[in-house]
Amino acid sequence: MRTLISTAFISLDGVVEAPGGEPGYRNAGWTFKDVEFLPEAFEIKGREQQEATAMLLGRTSYEAFSPVWPDMKDFADYKAMPKYVVSTTLTEGDLVSNWGSTTILRSLDDVAALKETEGGPIIVHGSASLNQALSDAGLIDRYHLLVFPLLLGAGKRLFSTTDKDTQKLKLVEHEAYANGLQKNVFDVVR
Repeated sequence: MRTLISTAFISLDGVVEAPGGEPGYRNAGWTFKDVEFLPEAFEIKGREQQEATAMLLGRTSYEAFSPVWPDMKDFADYKAMPKYVVSTTLTEGDLVSNWGSTTILRSLDDVAALKETEGGPIIVHGSASLNQALSDAGLIDRYHLLVFPLLLGAGKRLFSTTDKDTQKLKLVEHEAYANGLQKNVFDVVR
């Protein structure tokens, strides 16, 4: 079974919306506007590209990343990697042609089936709504969280507010940086 890893830039109060400056959010760009950049705090992002063998995205994140990431040197390792987009509305005609193989999945059952295939880890970037649904369905195996020392208030959250049984996590890697960022890697305990 493949490992499904959720990776996120997250504020201390749980907001994941528009960390890179995506339009439409009051505090857009909070990852680079409000916290000093320290390269060592982002080491995990390069490691993710080396370790992942596929990327899973929700429709909104796919539509935000696909026009930009294929030509960005920082994300070169993702270009050839198979991508999967969970959407009930996207069509093949909506997919970009310069970002490698992309498959549209229509349901969480399709994601569960993907996890049963041969291969290495699958990384989930952005995709707040998808992350919530995956977590609620028990499909996420690991979280890579870069926690920013910011309280953003309103905004999309990584975790849902669904009334559910406790989901236990095990801290397997952590580090704090001089700029206040914290890296927290959690495995989901089954």
